[in-house]
Amino acid sequence: MAQCGMRITAIAVSFLILLHLPSLCTASIREAAHFIPPSDVDLLEFPLNLEYLEAEFFLFSSLGHGLDKVAPDLAMGGPSPVGAQKANLSPFIKDIIMQFAYQEVGHVRAIKDTVKGFPRPLLNLSSESFTKVMDRALGCWTNPPFDPYANDVNFLLATYILPNVGLTGYAGANPKLKSAASKKLVAGLLGVESGQDAVIRSLLYEHAGEKVEPYGVTVAEFTERISELMNKLGHAGTKDEGIVVPKDNGGIVTTKDEGAEGKTSGNVLAGDEYSLAYARTPEEVLRILYGEGNEHVPGGFYPNGADGRIAKCHLATKTHSK
Repeated sequence: MAQCGMRITAIAVSFLILLHLPSLCTASIREAAHFIPPSDVDLLEFPLNLEYLEAEFFLFSSLGHGLDKVAPDLAMGGPSPVGAQKANLSPFIKDIIMQFAYQEVGHVRAIKDTVKGFPRPLLNLSSESFTKVMDRALGCWTNPPFDPYANDVNFLLATYILPNVGLTGYAGANPKLKSAASKKLVAGLLGVESGQDAVIRSLLYEHAGEKVEPYGVTVAEFTERISELMNKLGHAGTKDEGIVVPKDNGGIVTTKDEGAEGKTSGNVLAGDEYSLAYARTPEEVLRILYGEGNEHVPGGFYPNGADGRIAKCHLATKTHSK
């Protein structure tokens, strides 16, 4: 009888364990789905630098104020941007940029809901900061100095840089991520950044043949020069293209690697030979955003450098090499 009772007890215990297995497995799966390994944390925190930049630029340009008024908790006490101002935009463009602005606020929030993040770094969004970029792109001093806040076209040309750097950075990070949660977040961010880039390029493409006054350079030529500068600063070959692919005198596309299948002169969406998004490393992103082609030397939009472990490691490397 004792053996029989023990056998019944064992069966009962086994049954209870089996009853709880589904919930235990579900809990384990749920925990694994939200786990972020340390290597992913660095890659998820790094984009905050650009998301802060885009959020502040779009907010100030469309609304006249930034995160300190819209979502001060997200700034985490970081210094307010330098030189940001409300842009002279048409109602249509202003509406689009305001949508972008709140999307970027959501991006900052999404990253910080996943990893700890860091306070907003010091950002230089002054006209002078953008003027330096355009001067280098055109290879001459713009006269009068380029003002990104002056009108729709100037603003779109200034904005042309930002989502592109963001989407290529996400495309570069995605294969390096290990967890499903990290990949899901980056895929979502990449999708919207790509959409913003497509909208900006489409709006500029509509005015491709028009000259940007008073510089005497067409919108298409302007984008080509900016893309060439970004490629030069990145030191990694072609990772960006203008909105129109160059043609010869006979109207034939001269660059087979640009334009869909090398057969279109219109280039609303920039992509590689397979029309896939270009990918950039964090180092390439820093080289472009610092404006000097060197991830160890802060400047450009980040006077004191970007934040996060990846960016700080490069700044530390520069310090130690002095």
